[in-house]
Amino acid sequence: MADRPPLPPFTRETAAQKVQAAEDAWNTRDPQRVALAYSEDSVWRNRDTFVTGRAEIVEFLAAKWTREHEYALRKDLWAFDGNRIAVRFQYECRDADGQWWRSYGNELWEFDEHGLMTRREASINDLAIEEKDRRVFGTRPESERGRSFPLQ
Repeated sequence: MADRPPLPPFTRETAAQKVQAAEDAWNTRDPQRVALAYSEDSVWRNRDTFVTGRAEIVEFLAAKWTREHEYALRKDLWAFDGNRIAVRFQYECRDADGQWWRSYGNELWEFDEHGLMTRREASINDLAIEEKDRRVFGTRPESERGRSFPLQ
């Protein structure tokens, strides 16, 4: 099994690298690529949905990004300890009817010794926004990496 650095136990620097790598991967909206960060038997709770294993992760993400058009995400390191990382995030997307949404959430991550995520728990709330109120566009520019984002 190939390692997926950075590996636990995490430092502030390596935890931040892991968070940025996750943000970058999710912003590709490529379910196959994203799923490679998770162990074969990874378990998720995403809102009220429970997912187990890479195949289900790919299926879940493919369906997600079919519904969520122009998806763009920002993640922010909140805390870390050993092999665990806590993240806050916001993403924006529009639905098939053209309504824009900003989704606010928190994730709890747990990793194995190879740097693969074995557990992900996500709590997410959605807020309808007008297109003029958008602030998340595509991949985070290099100049904004490591910077936090506003609450509202």
